[in-house]
Amino acid sequence: MKIVIANESHFKYANIICDTIADSAKVRGTGIAKRTPEYIIKKLENGNAVIALDGETFAGFCYIEVWEHEQYVANSGLIVHPDFRAQGLAKKIKKKVFELSKQKFPHAKIFGITTGLPVMKINYELGYKPVTFSELTEDPEFWKGCQTCKNFDVLTRTDQKMCLCTGMLYDPETKKENKKVNGKAFKRLKSIKESLLLKKRSKE
Repeated sequence: MKIVIANESHFKYANIICDTIADSAKVRGTGIAKRTPEYIIKKLENGNAVIALDGETFAGFCYIEVWEHEQYVANSGLIVHPDFRAQGLAKKIKKKVFELSKQKFPHAKIFGITTGLPVMKINYELGYKPVTFSELTEDPEFWKGCQTCKNFDVLTRTDQKMCLCTGMLYDPETKKENKKVNGKAFKRLKSIKESLLLKKRSKE
């Protein structure tokens, strides 16, 4: 099994990617926005997607969307083919596309909306935090993508404030602040330990 950054050589998988996304929506009975082969091909062409392959057989996929002049990035369309589920592949794909997002758009906030508990768990482990929809992109084109979701009426009735999906966000600036705080705490702890060690040695 290999998980790679997608390119033009993967155009032949566009139809099966779309079909797998649509079939998953039916089985789960929850909303997944539909995507066309043409839309998927754009992502493959731009290198804004990762694909999992078992030899030449399609196994999984996820792509990147960019909003508000690269201020926000979404990892969307995470899907694993039924033949390859229950093997931890979704987590590996999600991690790969997350790292690709940080590499290509280092200053962007990375977000996603999902109804799936497994995806929420993966996001949380990567550093995402649950947030209100008001903290996500305001770009109307992003929310237009929800129109093919069966729950779109919920989103419109609430003036785009909430839906059955949970919004999750990774903010690189917050992570930097957390690292600074953790670094200071580590230095204080180290200083205390060194002080205690010196006192102990002086008594010996």
